[in-house]
Amino acid sequence: MNAAEGTRAGAERIARAALTRVIEPGDERGGRWLRTYGAVGLLRRLTTPRGPEDDLPGASPARLEGHRRRAALADPERDLETAAAAGGRFLVPGDPEWPRQLDDLADARPVGLWVRGHPDLRIWALRSVAVVGARACTPYGAHMGAVLGSGLAEKGWVVVSGAAAGIDGAVHRGALAAGGATIAVLACGVDVVYPRGHAELIGRIAEQGLLVGELPPGDHPTPSRFIVRNRVIAALTRGTVVVEAEYRSGSLVTARAAQKLGRFTMGVPGPATSGLSAGVHELLRGEGVLVTDAAEVVELVGDMGELAPVRRGPVLPRDLLAPAAARVLEALPSRGTAAVRDLAREAGTSADEALGRLYELHSLGFVERVGDGWKLTYGALRPAGMERDAASMERDAAASGLDPAGTRRGGA
Repeated sequence: MNAAEGTRAGAERIARAALTRVIEPGDERGGRWLRTYGAVGLLRRLTTPRGPEDDLPGASPARLEGHRRRAALADPERDLETAAAAGGRFLVPGDPEWPRQLDDLADARPVGLWVRGHPDLRIWALRSVAVVGARACTPYGAHMGAVLGSGLAEKGWVVVSGAAAGIDGAVHRGALAAGGATIAVLACGVDVVYPRGHAELIGRIAEQGLLVGELPPGDHPTPSRFIVRNRVIAALTRGTVVVEAEYRSGSLVTARAAQKLGRFTMGVPGPATSGLSAGVHELLRGEGVLVTDAAEVVELVGDMGELAPVRRGPVLPRDLLAPAAARVLEALPSRGTAAVRDLAREAGTSADEALGRLYELHSLGFVERVGDGWKLTYGALRPAGMERDAASMERDAAASGLDPAGTRRGGA
């Protein structure tokens, strides 16, 4: 970059820093002005005596006057110095550290990003997942948020959230506890602690991760700023996971923004009776994908071959039987004995085949011979994986001619 280019880039950065105090985050009309006039040209129109040719398309006189008042009060050099004193920096489109996926927001793209922390934002954002949810969350939601945060961090993913109370805080803490990477996207200046109760958490994120915001130093959040902040969370990451959310929830705004941008949208199910799960379940009824742990999230957003483990119940001894032996075992009644020819008929096989399978089942402990008949052992009667009380064990034992220990009454 030659001197002239460096001067232009410096002027562009200064102008964009000033405009973060003029244009509200997510203002698409302001984005169109930026695209049309450039940051330097737009700021000049707002800070010099105006003529009819200086009016901005789509801006009412009152709106334009408000922008002019803000522009007159902006002091970008001071803001840049304040950010630097707090360990921060200001990124603009075209910087090597600028996350290019934010360009998907088109005219709603941030004017610039104030960043606090040492890591490279662009590199971290390339392999990141957002996990968001309700502020007034349940213990279940807080647990799932922390588990997802730590699980994703352990798998080498950067965990992104909004540093709010509830799910967001649990997610950040989970990632930090695992020694992982986390980014907090704020609805205020990166030097502002909000909520106050998260002062320690935000300090830890600034030391170990990144704080990111569109608003200049010292600016405080408003309800609308929380909502428009969510589009940055959605655009910055490969996918968004919603843990708990009511029907009217900022977390669902993030999820819908992710869907519009072509990102993956996921939800963690909860009790059907919980209002905090209602919004998540509505998301899952649409294009959202149900996930229950970090492995399932990574299977969706990760690279080819990053598959979640196969989910299955315990393998029981009878699952390993050959099909013919399993049919004979299923033919045996739950009570009493059965003759070989009856078992052969029920199993759809010959008497000789049935007898051979019965001896095989006897060697495995499933059946025993009683005179000319065959019956199930106590171990074969007991449902796998179910806790049985003493009374039910005695009833089953009495019905099968066994004592509760599984041995035949009256001898071997």
